[in-house]
Amino acid sequence: MSVLRPLDKLPGLNTATILLVGTEDALLQQLAEAMLKEDCTSELKVHLAKSLPLPSNVNRPRIDLIVFVVNLHSKHSLRNVEESLHHVDAAFFLGKVSFLATGAGRESHCSIHRNTVTKLAHTYRSPLLFCDLEIEDFRATMAQRLVRMLQICAGHVPSVSALNLLSLLQNSENPSLEDL
Repeated sequence: MSVLRPLDKLPGLNTATILLVGTEDALLQQLAEAMLKEDCTSELKVHLAKSLPLPSNVNRPRIDLIVFVVNLHSKHSLRNVEESLHHVDAAFFLGKVSFLATGAGRESHCSIHRNTVTKLAHTYRSPLLFCDLEIEDFRATMAQRLVRMLQICAGHVPSVSALNLLSLLQNSENPSLEDL
């Protein structure tokens, strides 16, 4: 069993790499494209994975931030994230992991209660963001936010570390309607 560790690779000079893990290929691809459109002083690299572990034979850069995407309309999506979490080294949970719940805007269609995802994020002491990725404006806003988080996790923001993410995002556990 291959475990993803934050210090497996040395950081790339002025490079920031995010790994988006989730079963929603089209939504993850759209989010990745929105992130790459953002103005960023670092060279952004966005990798997508349906699940972990990643193939061990792939030559990949160091991963600065992992975002686990849970679609609230799919129990399979939640199970996939829960199983993938077993392949992440505990050191990643020191500010380099985040959860993103999508589909919260249509709560009547949800098969996963928001509290379930909130408890998951709380268990792993990681930030939880809510966004309806199907809506372009919300997706663009989330892309901006993730790029900023990624820059922090990659060490490209002076005086702010990945460990500060929890305190910076503490209000995300009780999202307002603008966050949906």
